[in-house]
Amino acid sequence: MAYIGESIPKLGFGLMRLPMIGEDVDIEQTKQMVDLFLEQGFTYFDTAYGYLNGKSEEAARIALVERYPRSRFQLATKLPAWAGAKSREEARQMFWTSLERTGAGYFDFYLMHNLGDDRTDVFEKYEIWSFLQERKREGLIRSLGFSFHDSAEVLERLLTERYPDADFVQLQINYADWESPSVQSRLCYETARRHGKPVVIMEPVKGGSLATLPEAGLQALRSVHPESSPASWAVRFAASLEGVITVLSGMSNLSQLADNVSYMKHFKPLDVVERAAIGQVRDILAAVPQIPCTRCQYCVKGCPQGVAIPGIFRAMNNYLIYRNLPGALGNYAWETHTGGLASKCVQCGQCEAVCPQHISIIQELQRARDLLEK
Repeated sequence: MAYIGESIPKLGFGLMRLPMIGEDVDIEQTKQMVDLFLEQGFTYFDTAYGYLNGKSEEAARIALVERYPRSRFQLATKLPAWAGAKSREEARQMFWTSLERTGAGYFDFYLMHNLGDDRTDVFEKYEIWSFLQERKREGLIRSLGFSFHDSAEVLERLLTERYPDADFVQLQINYADWESPSVQSRLCYETARRHGKPVVIMEPVKGGSLATLPEAGLQALRSVHPESSPASWAVRFAASLEGVITVLSGMSNLSQLADNVSYMKHFKPLDVVERAAIGQVRDILAAVPQIPCTRCQYCVKGCPQGVAIPGIFRAMNNYLIYRNLPGALGNYAWETHTGGLASKCVQCGQCEAVCPQHISIIQELQRARDLLEK
């Protein structure tokens, strides 16, 4: 049975990590990247209202929309109602601002950005879904969905009770998070497919972490394909799943884009031997000592400082497993963007008293403070 976006090539260009010159997008290099991407037969571009403080959408207009016929590509963007909007009008204006910035005329795919936790309630409060459905009826949106970061249980509830008419969902899926109890890549994917929703995949390389594997992991992959980049394995894993519209890769320079299109131009799903190698890497990563947090949230309920303990530990584990400090810093900034820094801990011990995993939380927060608060 056909699904929305089935014919779209399985590599999408994520415009979140564009090449920069100081505070500005390197437009000339971005144009070269767009040109090569389209020349090789790929068509899906993904941006968002907030990426690079709006400069990503502007770059999409300059490097893509103003230089190619609208029929040559699909453009997706997202509305983050939770990001600073103080009224329904301000939240809805984000759509019109994105339309103006990109000059696209319409969006092939449009998303409510980053549903999950208490962010979903903001979209409900401002009645964003009904507003976007109106824009779809007007032809300004072709396919309407949402991106999501939360548990499969929450996704099930959203697709059953709130957004059963979503055309698609965008999920964080990669082989490292496939069985993760916190990210729940597999469970979320299976939930979306059970509801008949095609999936756009984000973070297939886990923010770059799966491009910087421990040596044992690299050897497991090289034993099968000595010349293939670690990132190629991660992207192909995601693209091998059924019901996938495309797999987004946030490419930052021409060489990254050239590598991605080289193995995705004639994409073939992973075979049995390749899947076994991925399984080996997953086992190697799981064996790396890390903070055994299960995100049960018991520790945060009585924290007098509101420290974002599970999120901080998630950022720390990213560093401990992959030694990807830039990625861990990015995780930490996101997990604490509303407060709850590790340095706010007053060492009261409430968290340690209720932790089912008996984690030395105070000590781990001090370690996170020293490493990630820069």
